[in-house]
Amino acid sequence: MPQFIGDNIMARDEQGRPRARIATVFPRGDTIVTLPGIHATQRLAYAQDLNDRRVAQGLAPLGDDELEAQCLTGVDLVLEGDNILIRPDPADMQAAFEADELLQQIVPKEKIKFLHVLDPQVREAIKRRGECWRISALPRSPDEMSKMIADSKIAIGGRDLYFYNNTTGTRFLTFAAFSSLASLDEHELRRHLAEIGDHSNSANRMGRREVAFYMAEGTDLPAEFARHDFLAIDSGALRGAYEDLRRRFHDAAPPEFRRDELNNPNWRGRMYATLIGQTDEAVSEEAMLGLAAEFFMQVEWLPGGRIEDGELIFDPILEDEAKPCRPDGHPLCDEKARGFIFNFIRDYGDLEHVNIGRVAGSLSSRGEWPGRRGVYLADVRERGNPRPILRVIRMQKWGVSENLDKGEDLLQAMLESEEYTEYILDRRIGCRQLGMNLPARVAARKLGERYAGKNPRYLGRLIWSAYFERDYVAGLATDKVAAARFADDAFALNFARLLGRAAAPNLIVGRCDLHGNAIFDDGDELVIVDACGMPIDIVVADPTGTFTDYLHDLRDLAPGYAGAINRRLPFLNDPRAFARTFLAAFVDRFNQVRQEYIKRQRAFDTLFKHLPRDEAGSFRYRWESVLRRLQTADAAELAEGIGRGIKG
Repeated sequence: MPQFIGDNIMARDEQGRPRARIATVFPRGDTIVTLPGIHATQRLAYAQDLNDRRVAQGLAPLGDDELEAQCLTGVDLVLEGDNILIRPDPADMQAAFEADELLQQIVPKEKIKFLHVLDPQVREAIKRRGECWRISALPRSPDEMSKMIADSKIAIGGRDLYFYNNTTGTRFLTFAAFSSLASLDEHELRRHLAEIGDHSNSANRMGRREVAFYMAEGTDLPAEFARHDFLAIDSGALRGAYEDLRRRFHDAAPPEFRRDELNNPNWRGRMYATLIGQTDEAVSEEAMLGLAAEFFMQVEWLPGGRIEDGELIFDPILEDEAKPCRPDGHPLCDEKARGFIFNFIRDYGDLEHVNIGRVAGSLSSRGEWPGRRGVYLADVRERGNPRPILRVIRMQKWGVSENLDKGEDLLQAMLESEEYTEYILDRRIGCRQLGMNLPARVAARKLGERYAGKNPRYLGRLIWSAYFERDYVAGLATDKVAAARFADDAFALNFARLLGRAAAPNLIVGRCDLHGNAIFDDGDELVIVDACGMPIDIVVADPTGTFTDYLHDLRDLAPGYAGAINRRLPFLNDPRAFARTFLAAFVDRFNQVRQEYIKRQRAFDTLFKHLPRDEAGSFRYRWESVLRRLQTADAAELAEGIGRGIKG
């Protein structure tokens, strides 16, 4: 056990808070210093204690150079709630890991995290240990993130205009909040403009601006404010100065950040990162990987294992019988991570690291479907390859466990699980054949897990559960594109064209929920943009619900696609042009697919001829039914049906 100079690191005050807010650990001296002060004075206290002990042992005290060398072995700690945050030196990560191991003698591993992980050396050292879960901030739901943002609103002397970062003390003024000043009377406008001008040009004791212009921090807006004496300027010039400053702020802020939109994942995620001071706090690994905004703070990185000298070493916390949980009550460990890691090692061989994350919430906007829900993210790196391999893993909805829950015996449950796997893979082929743009590679895999369901005959039995693994698609879900982006006519029309093209195969394959409602534009369609931010493609990440409706006339299903247009009408400069572009692209793509079928009808008709045919709903029968109605459908008539559902 380490010795303490000062209070025990676990000591708490009367309010239950850590008695020491900072500490310095000396892993090579088995010592932790918690004395009040700063890290520099704690290092000096360690050096003094070291010399005092040497003198007591009859040894000569260390010289200045020797003491400095000892001080340099210290590792900074920050105590925050129940967590201990290690602030490592990027040039000496070994010392940080030694500090980590020393702290684990007195603190549970899950309560020790790392700071400064935006530094590439720090991040890579931790990732190589397979410990992304040690560097990600505690997951929060979108509702909790929204509440924190809303609660951060603060005033200085007038209205609650600012979003307050309580780490740095900076108050962030958004363009939307600044625009709201237009409704104020002259007296109130003067007072608020003077307030913003004064505080945007002053710094607090930490050297941070008192007021910063959100998403326009690098501009000359503070200097522009400083040019005016708002308390003395005449009435006409006051309004003119305000409008000029509002125009400058408007032009500086990206379009998607000109509205305050708590329900928009992109805006919410960026504001959240701003308010937690992401460069100084434990940060989200999904942001480092460049994942879409909807993943932000939704990935719970799991304990797994690290690879050293080609050997896989699982994290000891996986064997912890206490089953540690996160602060939100969710289990910290997930046994499926072990199976995923084994499979990646089998597939890729010489790996540098594998990190597995569990997606905490649904990324689509529809309700839950029956069956298993489990989505994971894998960050894999092959040795010698600088780029990570990102894979999305989705557990099969109906597997052995779900079939056992229905009371079936093990053999029947396994057979039905295999049949469902084949159905999913056949469905994917059918979607691609009919023009749906899907990720290039999907693999069906299995992992072993202990059955813990409702069937008492098989409790604790090892079963094999199926899952599907696909490439990560670097795009943003169409339903989560910021409303402000549609103020750009070029963006809006490109988006409408791609969305209309994507709607055609979606309708053809009868993609619906269990109530017959069309599934489209609700989280699975990912828009890909070019370097200029213009939409260039739409990929359907997961074709859930395809071939669900294979009997109804397409004319009955078409009106459901008007919603993709209606949802965006309030944000468009030219709603009619958006609708025309969508419908024209729909007709063009629908006719392309239909002509392809007519041209190669025999190839389409016989594609699934080898499968059993059952009018109760086998895939072969669904395929035949979908092709039969495609042959007789009229694209223009379907577009008219969509058009009749458009509002306004």
